[in-house]
Amino acid sequence: MADDLRIPRVFNPNVREDASDQHRDWLDVLDQELHTLWGLGRNLILVWAAKARGMQVLVIPHYKISEFDSQFREEAEAAGSSALGLQPVNFMEEVIANAKQVTPGGLEHLAQMTGYEPKEIELPFVPGTDLALELIETVVQWYSISYVEDRAVALFDIVGFSLYSPLEQVTQLNSLSYSVNSAYSKMLSRNLDISFARTTTGDGYYIWNRDRSVQANVNLYHFMHLVLADNAIARAKSSPNTTPLLWACFHMGGHYEFFQSEGLSPTIYSYIVGDVTIELARMIDRAVPGQILVGDFDAPMPDRETRRVQRINTVEFIERTQGTLSKFEGLELSGESVEDIKCYLTGAQKGDGDDDYAVKRYAITDKHGRSRDVYNAKVNIYRTGTEPIFLGVQTTDLDGFKYDSEEFV
Repeated sequence: MADDLRIPRVFNPNVREDASDQHRDWLDVLDQELHTLWGLGRNLILVWAAKARGMQVLVIPHYKISEFDSQFREEAEAAGSSALGLQPVNFMEEVIANAKQVTPGGLEHLAQMTGYEPKEIELPFVPGTDLALELIETVVQWYSISYVEDRAVALFDIVGFSLYSPLEQVTQLNSLSYSVNSAYSKMLSRNLDISFARTTTGDGYYIWNRDRSVQANVNLYHFMHLVLADNAIARAKSSPNTTPLLWACFHMGGHYEFFQSEGLSPTIYSYIVGDVTIELARMIDRAVPGQILVGDFDAPMPDRETRRVQRINTVEFIERTQGTLSKFEGLELSGESVEDIKCYLTGAQKGDGDDDYAVKRYAITDKHGRSRDVYNAKVNIYRTGTEPIFLGVQTTDLDGFKYDSEEFV
């Protein structure tokens, strides 16, 4: 493909760096071969397997994913056991949740199950020897679909967006986009790399971190409050209707990730859809202007330091986030140095005269009658020589926040 953005500049360390032009030529050949099989978006690559100077790929029509999922669930439930040793309700999700590269035997087994013959692709290089398998996997993913069971996602939404004129809408979206870019720059200045991706909701953005570790999830929460801080500073300095008032939500859950067709090729930007985006959208519907809501989750998170996976719930997660805020001391926001940051879930005393302060969890019901639990979050940023920045809404100011019940956690 002609667009340089389509070819990642990552190279196999076992191959000399001066071979990079050759790598790009090989990736271009691979991209063209997969593009032909993709059929303008009609098909997707389910899995692939390496072979000498080539690869096998299992190509199926995209609409077959849901058909196979229903079929395998019914067959597994009728037999009283699950195909491939997986839970019946998760079979197709398990296939697309794992790496696209499989063994030749695994590919053949999936070909038999789906009834589609593998396609042979002859290539001018040996996968894994001449070109890193990670690079091949990246190109294959442009023509595939992935499922992630637990990923943290933040949603920023502009309050009253539909009520503004088209020019004001453009101005506000540009302002939000600048705040996102500014926050990313500040994260990098603190050596907190965040491989974030975003997709528009029309009046805001879903933003997620491609890394799924607990550290990456914490960094995404930090990223969210830096976006909100930049937005708050801009609102204080701008004229009316130029800088948006935001709602924000943070949650963890499952989603599908894919690359939509753009013209005759897949886009270079991925899109997500699934439980986590649905939950975030329903949460934002119940939020009051300026509020930060955090979903109720208990999710497995890999720890890069211990190399173990542990389940972390919402309250524990925010406590971890607060414990890492010292990384932002000295950071400049609008020319003023940050002295301290506090991020917490709001609550109240459990009883009259009781010193025991506890977090509150709220049950909310959406327009479809479905209920979910959420927490109200606050972030306070204290800077040298100027007024602090208060993000979110305090418990005492939640008039208009519609919830069914509340309980102490």
